[in-house]
Amino acid sequence: MSGRREVGAPFVVPGPCGVAVRDRLKHLTAEDEKVLRLVGDHLGGLACPDLKMRCAAGLEHDTEQWAERKRALTQASSSRWAGSITKATHDQWALARRSRLAHIQSLQAGVRTITRRLSLPVGEAGSKRAPGGYRGKREWFAKTRRLHVLTDRLQAARADWEAGRVHVVRGGKRLLNTRHHLQTAQLSEEQWRMRWQAGRRFLAADGESGKRFGNETIRVTPGGEVSIKLPTPSAYLANAPHGRYVLASTVAFTHRGEQWRDRIQANRAVACRIHEDTARGRWYVTASWTIPPVKTASLAAARAGGVLGVDTNADHLAAWRLDAHGNPVGKPLRFDYGLSGTAQHRDAQIRHALIRLLHFAERHHLAIAIDDLDFTAETTREKHGCRTKFRNLISGMPTSRLRARLMSMAADLGITIIAVDPAYTSKWGAQHWQRHRTAQARSGIPGCAEPRQDSLPLSP
Repeated sequence: MSGRREVGAPFVVPGPCGVAVRDRLKHLTAEDEKVLRLVGDHLGGLACPDLKMRCAAGLEHDTEQWAERKRALTQASSSRWAGSITKATHDQWALARRSRLAHIQSLQAGVRTITRRLSLPVGEAGSKRAPGGYRGKREWFAKTRRLHVLTDRLQAARADWEAGRVHVVRGGKRLLNTRHHLQTAQLSEEQWRMRWQAGRRFLAADGESGKRFGNETIRVTPGGEVSIKLPTPSAYLANAPHGRYVLASTVAFTHRGEQWRDRIQANRAVACRIHEDTARGRWYVTASWTIPPVKTASLAAARAGGVLGVDTNADHLAAWRLDAHGNPVGKPLRFDYGLSGTAQHRDAQIRHALIRLLHFAERHHLAIAIDDLDFTAETTREKHGCRTKFRNLISGMPTSRLRARLMSMAADLGITIIAVDPAYTSKWGAQHWQRHRTAQARSGIPGCAEPRQDSLPLSP
């Protein structure tokens, strides 16, 4: 056991802390779309210089500068719109700051790996824990040059981090770079311009507790009527009292509609956002709110009724029902999903697999135990060298999205999620279960292998 790290204790995963629902704004008139674009473009034009000021302030930013920015925005919009813009600016700056730190950590991992492999003799074999030396002198020389490139990038990233500099683009860097590759993206300049303008619009309002229907700026009534408080320069467009514009479309929020309706009828905070999908020519409204943390059951209580052990793979979820001691019971289960096609198709595949998994756990009143996987440190291309297929396999596994969806969907069904340290699970299974299970499958012997009360980390 020398050189092996200590296996972390399993723990019950807390539930989600927020909810977001979306519905389409159907049957909008030409005047409705014109007003939405005018207001969104005007507020987006205010958000751009505000983001520039926040980035320029860097680590020296304080509450006085925040108040000064908000006062300047209030004159061109309103106090509530100004508050929403400044909050969105701070969130975007903080996200870019966290992304810069993650980039630094990725560069550090790459530099460490190359430095180690360069120190080894050419052609030296690696192990399961660490890669060996490079295969030939040509590759060794190429990696020395790449080491200098990564070192320079790391120094620049560290300098930005220490100075508080971030690099952000309203509308997204990916869409900005698409402007130079319109033929590859199969877009015309006009189509790209429409997406760019839609991505830079600002039509989002924070929820306000105690206000009517939970929001004074973008308000959605229980009947589904959507209205917007127009900024001061656009007040002449109002078609309702108090400078408001009421859209011809209504929304219903079929998913979690009862929860949303209960909140707005109690005047509890609900944030709203309106955006345009230019590819489909549709408009959507999204309502979101925070929920109190759900009191999770203890680990002993979660395991009392049995556990469904789940393993995440590249194209399926492998599951097996476990007894109180962690021994497999019955036959293993497999829930397939595909990761090809568009992002919407991949997302639907993951949801479908999770739904089948959760319905099985609900029918048998089981908690779910799943590996606490995190492949952020494994995505560096330097660790796996020329094993491009394996690198693509690791990078393609949707661990973060799968984890988030599993937590949210399990909370709705009242299913407890247990996170288990994945260290040495492959060796543990090969030592205690793989040989026995394979022998049973080949010989056709019914039943289970001799149970072992110390066979899995879930056992007490």
